Amino acid sequence: MHEMSVALAVVDQVERAARSRGAHGVRDVHVEIGELAGVVPDSLGFCFELACAGTALEGAALHTRSVPGRARCAPCGRSWDTGLPPDMVCAGCRGAATELVSGRELRIAEVRWATGPDSPEYSNATNGEET
Repeated sequence: MHEMSVALAVVDQVERAARSRGAHGVRDVHVEIGELAGVVPDSLGFCFELACAGTALEGAALHTRSVPGRARCAPCGRSWDTGLPPDMVCAGCRGAATELVSGRELRIAEVRWATGPDSPEYSNATNGEET
């Protein structure tokens, strides 16, 4: 299950950012997952909880947002949802000269830091980091 390696990478990046900011802890981690990234959000959530144990992220909540796969036809400019399995042939001109515009994302979109050891207040911090 490669979700564990993804969870460990997320925890590592957020923990390094927490240390550099002097944060006391992490309340929430928001991750964008492309539908074509091959990551199962529920499995990632399970692995994230295990990976957080004993770290500054222990008790943090993981929030995932799915990013649909989108393709664009270079010759005619048409865009469409690729679906699963991905349909990469343009319905307009039937061309195969397409590019994948979205759907492979795996990105830390936002982290909410704890403002104190027992404080429920948040302070936003990241602009998004690729994992």
